[in-house]
Amino acid sequence: MQTFVIILYLITLGALALYGIHRSALLILYLRHRRERTEPSARFDEADLPRVTVQLPMFNEMHVAERLIKAASNIDYPRDRLEIQVLDDSTDATSAIARETCTSLRSEGVDVVYLHRQDRTGYKAGALAEGAKHAKGELLIVFDADFVPGPRIVRELVHFFVDPRVGMVQARWAHLNRAHSLLTRCQAMLLDGHFVVEHAARHRSGRFFNFNGTAGMWRKSTIADAGGWQHDTITEDMDLSYRAQLRGWKFVYVPHISAPAELPCDMTSFKSQQYRWAKGSMQTATKLLGPIMRAPVPSKVKQEAFFHLTNNVAYVFLLVLALLQLPNMILRRQMENPELLMLDVPMFLATCGSVALFYITAHRDLYGNRWQAVKQLPVMMALGIGLSINNARAALEGMFGRDVEFVRTPKRGVVDGEATKPSRYRGTWPWHNVLELAFALYCTATLTVAVVTQSWASVPFVLLFSAGFSYVGCVSLYETLGVRFPRGEAKAFGQGEGVASTQLPSTHSSPSPQSMFS
Repeated sequence: MQTFVIILYLITLGALALYGIHRSALLILYLRHRRERTEPSARFDEADLPRVTVQLPMFNEMHVAERLIKAASNIDYPRDRLEIQVLDDSTDATSAIARETCTSLRSEGVDVVYLHRQDRTGYKAGALAEGAKHAKGELLIVFDADFVPGPRIVRELVHFFVDPRVGMVQARWAHLNRAHSLLTRCQAMLLDGHFVVEHAARHRSGRFFNFNGTAGMWRKSTIADAGGWQHDTITEDMDLSYRAQLRGWKFVYVPHISAPAELPCDMTSFKSQQYRWAKGSMQTATKLLGPIMRAPVPSKVKQEAFFHLTNNVAYVFLLVLALLQLPNMILRRQMENPELLMLDVPMFLATCGSVALFYITAHRDLYGNRWQAVKQLPVMMALGIGLSINNARAALEGMFGRDVEFVRTPKRGVVDGEATKPSRYRGTWPWHNVLELAFALYCTATLTVAVVTQSWASVPFVLLFSAGFSYVGCVSLYETLGVRFPRGEAKAFGQGEGVASTQLPSTHSSPSPQSMFS
């Protein structure tokens, strides 16, 4: 048993260190291409600007629907070449709000179309596919309900499509409510690492990168050539991205162009979002890793695709590591030569050191202040660890499950400087919250043992595990008990007032039953 625990411990650390080394490699690629700036090879003349359709998919977004539609109507682009599609699958008062807003804008001369499906076949992918059939534009730009697109974004992105090889252009996400709370600051830091370092490193070094589901513009013919929007994963954006790039389409990332979005204000919504991303990436890995490895693309593309699509497996190893900390400490004290296990020191450094440098670099390059990142880093790392039960469960379900139900993240319409607004949407109690609290107690006991036995080298790491599980578990329980939610509101996401509305026929059959690291 002693040998088994030690070997499993070292294998777990080795796997985490491998993903840490990959993160370091991405950081090196980013630094190597840091000063490059992506610009279009040419620009359209005003008279030759292509027709663009702005697609706004939404489902039960009464708090932000009007804000999004009005922001889209303020986009600075020739009115005879700009169409807005509101793709509304809502079952509550959102439908009335969206339809009324569209009616008002049409009276002002805005080309806005309100499309409502009777069923949610394909979820967001299904809505986008149905919208594309009716779209007037040869280019499609997508904005989720939590975004507020600026007036210049279409003009800024459209010129990249002068190059006929370009199939998609992705803008960076900015944050409407980054300073709202400790949770939103940590979320912003995680996302900034993805958009500042990961996307730039992959794009500029010739690797594949993915459309992020929103704030990106597509050539409509690219979507059709790649097989269209498919809904056999819950990250239809990542799935289509890899299929399109395998077909030879060029993707462009422009970090100097940004679109602001609202970050989830509460832990329940944040976990729901993370769960969807983690599960969907593993579903995409299961679906596409085989074709990617067999494709006639460079080995560097295949290697990066493997790490990109499987990186949520790291959360499974994090859970195993949390469980092994206590027996590993006890076994070390019983060994005659415990220094033989000092191999774990460089592995820990490879994992934690890469995380620190990765996010500090992203924060410094975006905001010009590394010390703010240094102060936030321990909390962000603890949050990432605390999410490991939620995300490990999602990763395992993505690998072995068949469920492809799309559960959207509820928004509240909050921006910096505003108090948290009450929401009509509320999630049901997550059963795995019990596991989070159990791991919090276990890791706190492990921390106590580390202090009592004077295992000082283990204390910082065990403290992160204890703090992370305690933070995520206790905040989740606090929200579940209804402390931040008034009584009598909807019991589950998506429940609310039913509103009759115009129907857009669906041609699909019913669906089958079925990123610290991401």
